[in-house]
Amino acid sequence: MSAPQSYRFSFGPWNISEGADPFGPEVRPAFAHEDKYALYRPLGFEGVQFHDDDVVPGMDDLTAEQILRKAGEVKTMLSNQGLTPEFVAPRLWFSEKTVDGAYTSNSASDRAYAWERTQKCIDIARAIDCKAIVLWLSREGTYIREAKDAKVAYERLLETVNRMLDYDSNIEIWIEPKPNEPTDQAYVPTIGHAIALAFASKDHRRVKGLIESAHALLAGLDPSDEMAFALAHDKLGSVHLNDQNGLKYDQDKNFGGANLRVGFNQVRVLEEAGYGSRGEFIGLDVKAIRTQRGCPVTDHLKASREIFLHLVDKVRALDRPLIEQFRDARDYEALELYIVRHLLGVK
Repeated sequence: MSAPQSYRFSFGPWNISEGADPFGPEVRPAFAHEDKYALYRPLGFEGVQFHDDDVVPGMDDLTAEQILRKAGEVKTMLSNQGLTPEFVAPRLWFSEKTVDGAYTSNSASDRAYAWERTQKCIDIARAIDCKAIVLWLSREGTYIREAKDAKVAYERLLETVNRMLDYDSNIEIWIEPKPNEPTDQAYVPTIGHAIALAFASKDHRRVKGLIESAHALLAGLDPSDEMAFALAHDKLGSVHLNDQNGLKYDQDKNFGGANLRVGFNQVRVLEEAGYGSRGEFIGLDVKAIRTQRGCPVTDHLKASREIFLHLVDKVRALDRPLIEQFRDARDYEALELYIVRHLLGVK
């Protein structure tokens, strides 16, 4: 195992105080993005996750010059707070032009819009000194299988990745898989699909994956195994740690809040692989409980970071010779009891 290292943490501004409820009234008021940056460092975070329009709101209606000017202002704000932009993601799921997909739309004009927006996103990332672009392929999929030619759709996704690599020779592309929501069945639903796409690209060294705990759970998979698969191929660009109570909507619950042992194993896999030793972030994508009052609401971020660090201590305190003894004897009952007792703090 790698020597113990400290971890850097990140989150996106959308994780603070957004209180809209699709089934009722607003629970808590929104909190202006630009006021959120001052909260990061006191909470123990130094990385900022961005969508392109988090950096430049209303970017579709702005000129290239205006976009770069606004991005420069955000770069200055980040520098003043000692913050690092972890990635920028093109938000390709809110436009009326991407309702039926962006890169995989049946409409040539919609696909052209998606590519133009992606170029602007890369320009924004460059302007704020960020090297990573996250592709959450949210509407790339179908509600009925016959709606698209799936083979052509996957070819279009690969074409897009290659065009992005050509457009900027320094960026990395991190593909974030999710099996469903908002589309019924999404293309690239797991990290295995994402890594296959990476190796098919013209420069696979710059194409990696970003694994969100809840997305793996929604696919019926174990997040730690998904992380291990990516790590085994040196393809884990980042993680979005959170939790999920069953196969429901994407809940973004506090990390470890619903499945503590599942959380423990994610930390174990990351720790034992030396994740973070090259500057990778522990990204959180957690939302406050829908009924939580207040403004700004940040306790869910503090709690998830605290749980992660407690689990790091648990991983580092494991009796590894004893674990190897149980493995060699194939005594998995004893191994399971040891792990549960360890998590409970029982000697």
